[in-house]
Amino acid sequence: MKSEEQQHPQYHKDREIVNTLLTEKDTPYNLAELARLKIRYRGFPGARDIQRDLEKVLQKWELTEEQLHETTRVIHSKGQVYKRQNNEQEDWF
Repeated sequence: MKSEEQQHPQYHKDREIVNTLLTEKDTPYNLAELARLKIRYRGFPGARDIQRDLEKVLQKWELTEEQLHETTRVIHSKGQVYKRQNNEQEDWF
């Protein structure tokens, strides 16, 4: 890692999510996760591997970043994307 690059505090958890996105389909949940991570790492001075892989997922799902955000706005407007299967609490942590 170059000295000017920073390690994101959520790197390890996010790396696992990105690895999953690389192998799965574009479900509403996965689209929301991709959009969330694209926003988190936009302009971040580090985690280049995650940033590259997020772009790979966009290409795999044949989406532009604009299309991704349009789609996820609709998904979020319907709610429930971050509710767990049992609907007990939101999964933000």
